[in-house]
Amino acid sequence: MSYKLFSIIYPKKIRDKYSGLLKYLEIRINPDVFIGFITFFGFGIALLLAFYLNIITKVNLFLLIISLFLSFEFLIYFYLNYKVDKKAKEVEEVLPDALQLMASNLRAGLTTEKALFSSARTEFGILQKELSRIGKEVATGKELSVALKGITKRIRSNKLEKTTSLIITGINSGGELSELLEQTSNNLKQQALVEKRVRSSVLMYVIFIFIAVGIGAPALYSLSSFLVEVLTEKIAIEIPQESLTQTSLPMSFSKPNITTQFTMIYTIISLITSSILSSLVLGLISKGKESAGIKYIPILIILTLTIFFVTRLIIKNLLGGLFGF
Repeated sequence: MSYKLFSIIYPKKIRDKYSGLLKYLEIRINPDVFIGFITFFGFGIALLLAFYLNIITKVNLFLLIISLFLSFEFLIYFYLNYKVDKKAKEVEEVLPDALQLMASNLRAGLTTEKALFSSARTEFGILQKELSRIGKEVATGKELSVALKGITKRIRSNKLEKTTSLIITGINSGGELSELLEQTSNNLKQQALVEKRVRSSVLMYVIFIFIAVGIGAPALYSLSSFLVEVLTEKIAIEIPQESLTQTSLPMSFSKPNITTQFTMIYTIISLITSSILSSLVLGLISKGKESAGIKYIPILIILTLTIFFVTRLIIKNLLGGLFGF
């Protein structure tokens, strides 16, 4: 099966974004094939879930298919962004130490190429692999500036890009490169301290959102769903049709069409949706990027659903006897 055919539904701009993410993650696969693959299986999963939810909730089938398909595609895209940002974060954490080591190697009398290659320590993780790659490329005849620019095509990091640009400028100008590297390392460490202080100052907002979404919302939903169940099943007002025809009341009475099953499905979907959106907001507040909040999605979903069902069970046991449950 040629998955490329399914990729044509995406605009070129979106396909280019997927292509860039795959390059950063070094996934050696044709971007159109990858996009077609997730489109085909995303539609299949959405179709199966939509038929199941349509039987339970009676919601429009076409609307369910579109909603589930778009949700699946957005999750894939955000997950890829999260992996790219995670890779960049790991590099940024060890970059100051690597620059400090490069500066020490240059002061020890090593050439720039050997200083870079000697700084490839195993504790640097991804950066160690990139430095080793740069050393091999330089050894095979590639210019150092070109090899350094290549690292920015594999890691999406503004800090790394600016640092690489400074190193290339220092090499071309023939200045004191060791002093430049050491100063850059100190600046990156100071910037990291400032970012930690900013994150600690917004920690209260993160805690408030987490409690409101993870604890407050499911608790209120459990109470409201129980009240809906009581009103729809136990407190049904039946007025004879003859009485309604003989009196001219400015109101009409009818049996509520909302079922307990519909209320439960609506509540679960609302809790899952709010958990996903709140996770993205948490990532934006704490890290500055929505993709950083993807790791909170499973935690919040499990927490909200657990608290919802547990709280509902407690309320039903405490108040169920009053209404004959």
